[in-house]
Amino acid sequence: MQFLVIEGNIGAGKTTLSKMISKEKGAKLVLEQFADNPFLPKFYNDQDRYSFPLELSFLADRYNQLKKQILDLDLFHSFSVADYYFAKSAIFAQNTLKDDEYHLFRQIFDIVFESMPKPDLYVYLHADTEQLLKNIKSRGRDYEQNISAEYLEKIQKGYFNFLKQITTFPILIIDVNNIDFVKNINDYRRLKQSIFQSDYKLGINRLIL
Repeated sequence: MQFLVIEGNIGAGKTTLSKMISKEKGAKLVLEQFADNPFLPKFYNDQDRYSFPLELSFLADRYNQLKKQILDLDLFHSFSVADYYFAKSAIFAQNTLKDDEYHLFRQIFDIVFESMPKPDLYVYLHADTEQLLKNIKSRGRDYEQNISAEYLEKIQKGYFNFLKQITTFPILIIDVNNIDFVKNINDYRRLKQSIFQSDYKLGINRLIL
């Protein structure tokens, strides 16, 4: 494996798991650079006004980062693990942009998507909306506290619609509602084993831990 993607809805634990795997396996860690995005706090307070500049800025940031960090050869790491995939841009944009804005955004997205690196395995951490809201509240990011259950459900639907279309790389959807891979070492080992010790067919594969 050379390129592993760990994704999930907001609050699913994708960044935490990516960091844990990178530290243990000596993998190159590629994290989405959202903290410094000036549009993100504004978006959560006024989605209609700031959704388009936010999605465009994320599109540019994700393109530049993945092109640079995934495609460049790295002799010091055995593989790369990222806490997002480029298609995330289209998934979120479809749920936040108006129809005319999304049409323009999608034209730009489609131009660059085919040239992006494809993961050897795409892992989607699935958690119920109630659990996601609990996780969001627990980590305490001020700009996330107004995220609604309805918004999370729209994002989840967008992910599932995207994943159902993929036939060019394996997707592993893992239900993590009943495990705590951060506090329970055995849960983490089971999760890690499911990722690294199985061969998965192209398209969707499902697992409940």
